[in-house]
Amino acid sequence: MSTTKSALQIDEEFLDDLASRFIINVPVEERANLIRICFQVELAHWFYLDFYCGGEDIRGVSCSLKQFAVQIFQHVPFLRMRLPHLDEILDQWKKYKSSVPTYGAILVSEDLNHVLLVQSYLSKSSWGFPKGKVNENEEAIHCAIREVFEETGFDCSHLIQPGDYFESTFNDQFTRLYVVCNVPKDTKFIPRTRNEIKCCEWFPIDLLPVSKTDTVAKSNVGYTANSFFMILPFMKRLKKFVNTRREESAGKKNGKNQAVSSGKVDHKKRQRHKSMGEIDNLWASAEGGASGSKMTIATKGPISLLANNTPSTKGGFQVTPNWEQKKREKATKTNPKRQLFGSDVFATSTPESSPAVPHKSSTCKKETKGRHSEQKMTTCNHRPQFNVTPCSEWENFRFDIARICDPKIIF
Repeated sequence: MSTTKSALQIDEEFLDDLASRFIINVPVEERANLIRICFQVELAHWFYLDFYCGGEDIRGVSCSLKQFAVQIFQHVPFLRMRLPHLDEILDQWKKYKSSVPTYGAILVSEDLNHVLLVQSYLSKSSWGFPKGKVNENEEAIHCAIREVFEETGFDCSHLIQPGDYFESTFNDQFTRLYVVCNVPKDTKFIPRTRNEIKCCEWFPIDLLPVSKTDTVAKSNVGYTANSFFMILPFMKRLKKFVNTRREESAGKKNGKNQAVSSGKVDHKKRQRHKSMGEIDNLWASAEGGASGSKMTIATKGPISLLANNTPSTKGGFQVTPNWEQKKREKATKTNPKRQLFGSDVFATSTPESSPAVPHKSSTCKKETKGRHSEQKMTTCNHRPQFNVTPCSEWENFRFDIARICDPKIIF
């Protein structure tokens, strides 16, 4: 049944302006495409509702798309002949419109706990994600960014990821929604189109329903599950996606905390200096070959050498007594970082670099200071000079381990 009359009568001045803006300027070769004409009529209807309806000084009256189309087809000359078939034309246009893909975005807050939903003026009792139909030759991601900006006023171009999206076919219409995370929750959403989006509101993701049979949605968010029928095809996947992101974020945070608590640092390991006991083991073979030497070296524990004033001992060295070894071990434990070797030639000498020249002559000069006697040994030109200090200053003593272990040297 065709529609030829309408009880609604729009002001002629308004119809002239709307027809010149959206209908008459359509190229002649495209006027025969009634689907294209219907899209232009829809744009004119939105403009009429935005600028000619509402307010005290506005003479326009709100109407449905079908009522508005009747007025336009009656007013435009080349469409007047199509008015008897207007119902069929609108039905074909709606079928084609449902086949046009829609693209949008799911805006998730920074804490991954809330999602943004929009409510339109036409569907006042339902909530959905911001989305819209793609224009001709428009890329999917660009369409999603444009629709989100038009319906919420938020530019998500710097946050959207091309690979993060969900797809679904609902009522024979293909829809792709990009998941956009890290949206600040204090963002002020201001729709750019008038009389299309009524409000934008954050909803807790965990409390939204996943099916029409969910009976707790009313108590959780204040709306029944039917109010969210447009988001139901995506909710299960969205919750799984968000839970995965939460686990990844928690894992990174826990790993960082464990590294800090365990004291793990990304520096090079500090080189450990050898102890006196390890030096004894290194020169154990040298001790076995020193059969002609008149001194013996302890194989366990630190080596301590004391000045001996007994004339019968050549070189003035003897093995430290047991009580002196215990004293040295105790001092090592209390101060493990004490420097064992000096910076002179004795600290850096090796068996290969230290000359093994027998001692030929020496002169001694004794000086008495206080309770202890200090002995200075002056060697010949073939041996380096070294000092033997009393027990009270024994920690600063330096010696040449290679010269001590050499069997050719007779002390």
